[in-house]
Amino acid sequence: MKVLVINAGSSSLKYQLIDMDSEKVLAKGNCERIGQEGAFIGFKAPDGTKIERKTEMVNHTQAFEAVKDALLDPQYGAIKDLSEVSAIGHRVVQGGSYFNKSVLVTDDVIKKIEELAPLAPLHNPAHIQGINACTKVFGKDVPQVVVFDTAFHQTMPEKAYMFAIPYKYYEKYGIRRYGFHGTSHRYVSQKMAELMGRNIEDTKIITCHIGNGSSITAIKGGKVIDTSMGLTPLGGFMMGTRSGSLDPSVITFIAEKENISAEEMLKILNKESGLLGVSGISSDDRDVCAAEEHGNHRAHLAHEMLYYQIAKTIGSYYVALGGCDAIVFTAGIGENQPQLRETVCDYISCLGVEMDKEFNKKAKCGVTGTLSTPNSKIRVELIATNEELVIARDTKEIVEAL
Repeated sequence: MKVLVINAGSSSLKYQLIDMDSEKVLAKGNCERIGQEGAFIGFKAPDGTKIERKTEMVNHTQAFEAVKDALLDPQYGAIKDLSEVSAIGHRVVQGGSYFNKSVLVTDDVIKKIEELAPLAPLHNPAHIQGINACTKVFGKDVPQVVVFDTAFHQTMPEKAYMFAIPYKYYEKYGIRRYGFHGTSHRYVSQKMAELMGRNIEDTKIITCHIGNGSSITAIKGGKVIDTSMGLTPLGGFMMGTRSGSLDPSVITFIAEKENISAEEMLKILNKESGLLGVSGISSDDRDVCAAEEHGNHRAHLAHEMLYYQIAKTIGSYYVALGGCDAIVFTAGIGENQPQLRETVCDYISCLGVEMDKEFNKKAKCGVTGTLSTPNSKIRVELIATNEELVIARDTKEIVEAL
């Protein structure tokens, strides 16, 4: 079985074609600037050659046409006929309370994803475009599956997901903590249990997905009991361009002083804050690291704030779990920023964490492994996440059961 994994954004479309017999990636690429000038598709040929083609992509249907052409390319393609694609798996950001697991795409499922669009206005409409475009290009006979970022977090108890606002707003609008990056947290927690040689039902794990968007999750017995992101991916600790959680009065104070709308304020908090807002340098952590090395105080402050907030979150989840067996670092920054991991582990050394600092310095650019020493009371692991594989596995399982 070959499964095509799709991650559709408002102006982008990432894809991977995975052979599920070997779980080998046969092809991968990214359509950028959909609906804009200068649209292009970038992909890797089977021999690793990077190809980039400018092509008109007014909408996601045209983007799927570009993906189809790349997959079938006589010179660089991974397949000879579309019939080789057995099923398609889609990442969907917001599944709300409707979905606690991956499901086959039906008209009712699409309707519910549309209903949840107000909770993820930048993401859910794009996912629907991706599903509909996929149907046009591949036909109705190819089964499609949706895998939700929020599904893994649906095991949270009420005390963790409710906000202390009038209860009627939860009843009327579904305002609560949903959490995100669920496929990543699910993958690395299961991998961590395997590495420890333990049944996941007997583990207490804290997973740290640290990237341009970041979240931390407390997982007890394989089930989420708390997570840092909230109603939207803006909640939690600071990220590349996101502020993370704030005193709500900060928002109203700035809005009144600057005479700006709620929409403009949300743009500031989502697009102009976090590492970018504090450092004034960039949302890319590599740029902030370079500036810090050259003595830039604000870059240093941005990192100090980030490391401190991550450590505080881990500490709170240690309490929530009633102890901890393992802490996992993953995602772009988590996998490639040794200083972040070292500083965070220094903060939580009071919990019995002892880091192998020499190995930690080498652990980046694909190097993974155990970051803690044998004497550490909590095992600390670096695991490369693989959300696409989770989506492909769920798709395969659902389709094979049809």
